[in-house]
Amino acid sequence: MSAILAKKLGMTQVFQEDGSVARVTVLEAGPCPVTAIRTIERDGYEAVQLAFGASKEKHLTKAELGHLAKADAPPMRTLVEFRDEAGELTLGETVTVEAFEAGGHVKISGISKGKGFQGTIKRHNFASGPKSHGSHNVRAPGSIGASAFPARVFKGMRMPGQMGNKRRTQRGLEVAQIDAERNLLLIKGSVPGATNSIVEVRTDA
Repeated sequence: MSAILAKKLGMTQVFQEDGSVARVTVLEAGPCPVTAIRTIERDGYEAVQLAFGASKEKHLTKAELGHLAKADAPPMRTLVEFRDEAGELTLGETVTVEAFEAGGHVKISGISKGKGFQGTIKRHNFASGPKSHGSHNVRAPGSIGASAFPARVFKGMRMPGQMGNKRRTQRGLEVAQIDAERNLLLIKGSVPGATNSIVEVRTDA
């Protein structure tokens, strides 16, 4: 499994060889130095830690700078571990977009856009009530439980509340193009996260 960290730059469209138009999300992926290797003997699990996002030294603690220095890595803002990558990479190695190939499939994880407090129609796709004949039940959620029994509202009911701003993973996304010179991944379709947010890209078998 190949993995890399990337920054979501936005969406555009590209023309494919057959003349069709593909809507793509542009990701600035890597380069990501390997800053730590987790082993079962020492850590109890196997994983690799990647760093991404150049930063100034003054924005990092001495402990963080020391950790990066062990891998001869420059000051970087984001560190993420990938559990399925252990054994394939070594400390100090750099992961680039060349680890992926056009036409391959990936899964991308990120923090979805926060939409604040929303009602059931927007949050759960509920249908609205009648809008004529004096109805006052246009966007109300309706009944949420029985009366005498169980005399309470069950947990997990689909109700109004905070929407978005949660970790989400989109699977089965296809890599449209790779630009190794500019460290760009072009992914067909949309991916979780707002513009300039950090996402995790993994191959999806």
